[in-house]
Amino acid sequence: MEPLIALLLTFGLMWALLIRPQQRRLRQHQEVVSSLRAGDRIVTAGGIYGRVQAVDDEAMTVEVAPGVELRVLRAAVTQRLTEDTAPTPAGEPATDEPAPDEEA
Repeated sequence: MEPLIALLLTFGLMWALLIRPQQRRLRQHQEVVSSLRAGDRIVTAGGIYGRVQAVDDEAMTVEVAPGVELRVLRAAVTQRLTEDTAPTPAGEPATDEPAPDEEA
């Protein structure tokens, strides 16, 4: 009887620590992918930043630079960027403080 209880306890612990969090992450990813619309800023699994131009059932067109568009699978999107998480363009200060060479 004790080995059965230990086995059930082990399975319950594995479910709580491994399976349940993975299911939650998968559900969140599916929500992000299903809610993508034209104009959203995204990051793909390959680390490519872009703006969604068009969306169809399985793929979408993403503009990564002016005039440069890629066709990627919707499932390849790992994150939708908001104003809080958007990276600052190179050469611009990351805060509202003036750059060191600017006068206040």
